Amino acid sequence: MEFMAKTLKKKTIIFLIFLGATVCGITTGAFLALTHDLPQIRALEDYRPSAITRIYSADKVLLTELFLEKREPVPIEVIPKYLKSALVATEDRSFYKHSGIDLKGIFRAIIKDLWAGEFVEGASTITQQLAKTLFLTPKKSLVRKIKEAILAFQLERRYTKDEILELYLNQVYFGSGAYGVESAAGLFFGKSVKDLNLSECALIAAMPKAPSRYSPLINQTLAKKRRNMVLKQMFQIGLINEITYQGTIDEPVVLKEKNQHLAKAPYFLEYVKKSLETDLGSSLLYREGLTIYTTLSYELQKAAEDAIDNGLTALGTRMQQQQIENPDPQGALVALDLKTGGILAMVGGKNFSQSAFNRATMARRQPGSAFKPIVYALAIEKGFSQNQMILDAPIVFKGGKDGKDWKPENFSKKYRGEMTLRKALAISENIPAVRLTEMLGSSSVAQFGQTLGIGSPLLQNLSLSLGTSGVTLTELTSAYSVFPNQGKKIKPYGVMEILDHSGRIIWYVKPEKKVVMSRAGAAIMTNMLQAVINEGTGKKARNLGHSIAGKTGTTNDYKDALFVGFSPSIAAGVWVGQDAFTTLGKWETGAKAALPIWKEFMRTALADKPYQHFDIPDDVVQIRMDSTTGMRVSDDSPGAVIALFKKGTAPTQHR
Repeated sequence: MEFMAKTLKKKTIIFLIFLGATVCGITTGAFLALTHDLPQIRALEDYRPSAITRIYSADKVLLTELFLEKREPVPIEVIPKYLKSALVATEDRSFYKHSGIDLKGIFRAIIKDLWAGEFVEGASTITQQLAKTLFLTPKKSLVRKIKEAILAFQLERRYTKDEILELYLNQVYFGSGAYGVESAAGLFFGKSVKDLNLSECALIAAMPKAPSRYSPLINQTLAKKRRNMVLKQMFQIGLINEITYQGTIDEPVVLKEKNQHLAKAPYFLEYVKKSLETDLGSSLLYREGLTIYTTLSYELQKAAEDAIDNGLTALGTRMQQQQIENPDPQGALVALDLKTGGILAMVGGKNFSQSAFNRATMARRQPGSAFKPIVYALAIEKGFSQNQMILDAPIVFKGGKDGKDWKPENFSKKYRGEMTLRKALAISENIPAVRLTEMLGSSSVAQFGQTLGIGSPLLQNLSLSLGTSGVTLTELTSAYSVFPNQGKKIKPYGVMEILDHSGRIIWYVKPEKKVVMSRAGAAIMTNMLQAVINEGTGKKARNLGHSIAGKTGTTNDYKDALFVGFSPSIAAGVWVGQDAFTTLGKWETGAKAALPIWKEFMRTALADKPYQHFDIPDDVVQIRMDSTTGMRVSDDSPGAVIALFKKGTAPTQHR
């Protein structure tokens, strides 16, 4: 019997050892299975949440914010005591006592969950919520809760309570796209978190429980009720006294004024964002909290938008008077800084929310006569003088257009016989421009246009001289900028400087300038385009009180109207048309539909600028000339104009 008892005891001990080992093995295996794919807590040492990238105008106006999650981390020291204590009172009263998990809360939640037969109450501490937000999925399951508890325990071992609370307050979602207390404070109250009062702190602390449900932007009554519940909890645990509590619960919920929507200059911003996404990549742009300074002048941008709006409104009225079917005029404007190529203003249409298509950079429309200066500029470069005579008379060009015989006409259907190049450009006669293109060669004209900055493909036939090849407004304006810029081509750009999240400059622009035309030729072309204003189709702009030059453009059936021009400091282009390529109405020329918009914009752009003269290089001379005959005249001769010539080419014969 004694032997049997000893044997039984021995077997029992062996069984218990085996059972214990099995349980330990299963437990260890389960623990390893649960933890093998858990992230390393130490990774938080280098953790920096996605931050907001801000884009500013050159005059420091905030244009927009870019983000995947609207978040702006702030240190715990600037977060008000009321907000920290309100959040702890609401979300985790034992935060400063537990080691990551609240056992009492867990047992209470388990009982409620078992009673309901599903997950109805969480028992997550602030630390567990942080672990879930940073490392886990939101899906409710027992496995996830265990992982959450393990991570919370590890977080508590590695970080102080204040460090955990700081991470949580910068990470938690407050609804309406706002992550973190600083973004929430800005979104709801239009201020920094450090400036929040007790009522505002309580409202923000009330929201993590159910951001959409308690958002004051969605339901102010429910938000106020939830805020007052938080205030009551703060009072009950002694964080505020009764007088403060009673005084605060009656305060209304005061949100920031509406209509503080950002995204000013939307067409320009889309242009800039596409460029930045290409150059920087989306991750850096939307996650790294960059500060980006653009070339845009917000004052000039507003002037451009107003000018387009006023011009299109007036045009729309005229179209209705002409009974144009379904009138829907669109417009575009771009302005460039001649010193750098920086874009000062850009409007790509009359309403971005209705159409995001940027007609300043993407629409290839026929420029009509606005292309003629490129023809004349090449002629000047090739040795022609502005007093050179050219015949304005009907002509048929054999194979002149797409291999077919072509008989171009002047806009007026009238012909003036022999005239100077200056006069032909000023009054925008078609025949002289076509004849000049035939002399120069259409392929040479096309190549020269691309040299000046036109990137769109150009037709290599005689009709090119009349602007039959589609170009963008921005590239045409850039090409014109060569003339007042001493023959130097500037590349338009929108971004001036980029700073990283710490304020360090990581990129800055290096303006690109390239000599593509002689300085003398550029000065002469500028002088000839001044004649358009003073003697020709651009007369409406004469009273601006500044040195200006430019050219009108109109296409067949009045489908497009343009004016591109410049002062010594700014080049600007305006296009007006319909997206459907239908008429704007009879007599809606560049001078009537586009020039008034350009003039209104330039009046603002030049308002505070001193009077400047265009460049006249040393190898160029000024003389008084009769614009009709091209002959030199005396200083007191009526109707004489100031004309520029390369030295040695000026007329010597007096009339």
